[in-house]
Amino acid sequence: MHYSSAQEDVLFFQTNWGYSGKTIDFIKKAKDSGYDGIEIWASNIPIQQKTISQALKMFDMKVIFLCGSNPNLPYEKSLEEYIGYLKNTLEQNPIAINSHTGSDFYTFEQNMTFISEADKLSKLYNIPIYHETHRGRFSYSLPETIKYLEKNEINLTLDISHWMVVHESLLNKQKKLLDKVIQNTNHIHARVGFEEGPQVNDPTAPEWKNTVDRHFDIWESVILKQWNEKKVVTITTEFGPPNYMPTEPITRRPMSNQWEVNVFIMNSLKDRIKKIKN
Repeated sequence: MHYSSAQEDVLFFQTNWGYSGKTIDFIKKAKDSGYDGIEIWASNIPIQQKTISQALKMFDMKVIFLCGSNPNLPYEKSLEEYIGYLKNTLEQNPIAINSHTGSDFYTFEQNMTFISEADKLSKLYNIPIYHETHRGRFSYSLPETIKYLEKNEINLTLDISHWMVVHESLLNKQKKLLDKVIQNTNHIHARVGFEEGPQVNDPTAPEWKNTVDRHFDIWESVILKQWNEKKVVTITTEFGPPNYMPTEPITRRPMSNQWEVNVFIMNSLKDRIKKIKN
């Protein structure tokens, strides 16, 4: 299939996970690196909200906000806080929300309530809320997530790196289940995991080529699905800092540069997208 539209139908977002500088400096650096926007945890503090909003306008950048329920709280309290957090975040008018939803220790029905409440608010504010595939949440595994998708249509953020380590596999034999997930995916978290961990030490290293290629193949499937549905593709590069980033013992020196790795993933995806369109 030939795609001839310009690359504005794919938007790239940078994570501030591990960034210790000022918000305005982070947003400028993301802009200068070639990103279209940022993905950060939403703030409930008005002065911080204003700072973020002003910086986004200054650099003409978009934002996806992260929200999440607190899985350490009892179910009722966690749900109450989650609803309030979502409302506050939706009022800030992001292009979307990426949600860490529920808990792997809550029941199926309890987790469905989190999803249902988010869906109501998403429709009320006309802002999409995507539920990330994530360890420790309702979506901690591929077969468990399928149970929820069989019950209801759920908008997902696909972070496939979590499932690579959960299932100790690159999921090469799970096409049928993955296809179901991909059909419900609206946002990508682009990090490369492997059978023994959620993040390879350096995706540019040749020993990870097969693993990196596997992730790119899955991401391409999501991209093509979004294009076929005439939707904009949004991708957040999300390699994390230490201790997510493997480090040397004693010195704790990171095995690679987090920012550079995320930019590498973005630029590699841009190159792949050009090849798809041609």
